[in-house]
Amino acid sequence: MKSRITDKIVSFLMFGTTYFIVLVVAYILFDIIHNGLPAINWEFLSGTPHNGGSEGGIFPAIVGTIYLVLGTIAVALPLGMACAIYLTEYARQGNFTKLIRLSIVTLAGVPSIVFGLFGLGLFVIFLHFGASILSGSLTLACMTLPIIIVSSEEALRSVPKQLREGSLALGATKWQTIYTNVLPYSVPGMLTGSILGISRAAGETAPILLTAAAFYLPKLPKSIFDQVMALPYHLYVLATQHPDIDKVRPLQYGTALVLVVLILSVNLAAIFLRIHYRRKYKW
Repeated sequence: MKSRITDKIVSFLMFGTTYFIVLVVAYILFDIIHNGLPAINWEFLSGTPHNGGSEGGIFPAIVGTIYLVLGTIAVALPLGMACAIYLTEYARQGNFTKLIRLSIVTLAGVPSIVFGLFGLGLFVIFLHFGASILSGSLTLACMTLPIIIVSSEEALRSVPKQLREGSLALGATKWQTIYTNVLPYSVPGMLTGSILGISRAAGETAPILLTAAAFYLPKLPKSIFDQVMALPYHLYVLATQHPDIDKVRPLQYGTALVLVVLILSVNLAAIFLRIHYRRKYKW
């Protein structure tokens, strides 16, 4: 009797917490859409900011954010997946690999500002990349790598051992087994977790604050060694540093809405990729 009452209480609390979180997120999205939609127009999306950011558009910030996301994907995705494949399929499972996994999980919980300081010290100052797309992308990649490795490892472990053993029994090499029998079935989970981690990085302000972002740049970047405007940093400056907060409030909401749509688009891409590969490789 007591166990049933306890189960009901726990279930009620879990459901209540879930619905509360959903309602809070729904309210935040409603507030952003309600206040940001009136600011969205062609001039806002295609123009450049002027008059201290209180007028004009956010096109350079949109392009800069896309550049940083693409640079993060180019660096973090192959490195993270390769590391996960090594740890799961090749590395001897012992105390050393446990220590590596513990370090990866610990890094996943490090605040983003710490990664920003790390990127400033290593990429901007020590390697002389300066504040640039390259420095920002590498910093975001370092921040995203633990998430990609953990999610990719989970996806690889979900593949049944029988697929590996059957391939090896037929004379296939280790890499042939991984490439033909393991990766096709683990790619959906690997891509989904990885892209979700990268989409989180797209909304970070602290890492790019010190390594890549500028509040105002009249021209689009021409190389990976140029600074860029970025939506998170642009929103941060409008919300905290502008002398006339009330005047730029519509631009704040408009910028926030564009950033949310960009992140949701990346997440939807991950969902569609997962559905595509699941239909292609059913098991």
